[in-house]
Amino acid sequence: MTETTDTTGAAPGARLAALRAAFPLTIPILAGFVFLGITCGIYAGSLGLPWWVPVLMSIVIFAGSAEFVVASQLAGAFDPLTTFAVVLIINARHLFYGLSMLERFRGLGRKRPYLIFGMCDETFSINYATEPPEGIDRGWFMTWVTALNQLYWVAGCTLGGLFGTLVATTVEGVSFAMTSLFVVIFLDQWEKDHQHLSAVIGIAAAAVALCIMGADNFMIPAMALILIGIACTRRRIEPAYAKSATEDDGEGRA
Repeated sequence: MTETTDTTGAAPGARLAALRAAFPLTIPILAGFVFLGITCGIYAGSLGLPWWVPVLMSIVIFAGSAEFVVASQLAGAFDPLTTFAVVLIINARHLFYGLSMLERFRGLGRKRPYLIFGMCDETFSINYATEPPEGIDRGWFMTWVTALNQLYWVAGCTLGGLFGTLVATTVEGVSFAMTSLFVVIFLDQWEKDHQHLSAVIGIAAAAVALCIMGADNFMIPAMALILIGIACTRRRIEPAYAKSATEDDGEGRA
């Protein structure tokens, strides 16, 4: 295993070598991120948001499904509490990702905050399961994987935002993009995961909250029930996430 000490001041040649090693691993992600980013940008434009909003979100949020949620909230009566709860639940899996990466991020100095921020599903899969080639700095390797994946997403959101602004008419079907995204994510997770307990908890919690609270008020209670359920079953769920990540082919979502 390569040294994990901070090498922020590494020679340009070492940084370039790490980039050359990281780039091929991110190529399968490029097409998916650009296409989905374009969809996100067009969706934001169809809601009446200016082109720079999806671009800004892709830079400071960098969580595809969460950005769809935030865009829909910004276009209407913004409810910070509901938005926070929904985004927290959508990205709760990152808690397990972070725990799994504690040792790999140790000693990386100034790179560490960005690596934590940019740890989407695909980046986690590569950085968790891949050791850089001999002689390649691991800190810079993981940083390039993270930066390249975010670059693809930002590029897609920029193209989509500009296209959504330039097209005068509403693109039919774009409003269904967020629903489709969550359905695809759910089915993909169901297929890849070695346990389905977290999915069952989510379905059951949403159904119970919907029956009790009604369609207008079920969201936050459902989020609370899901959090409680996931917390109570964490010891069974966490190992399965790590195992699934090592078998991930790098394709999928933000």
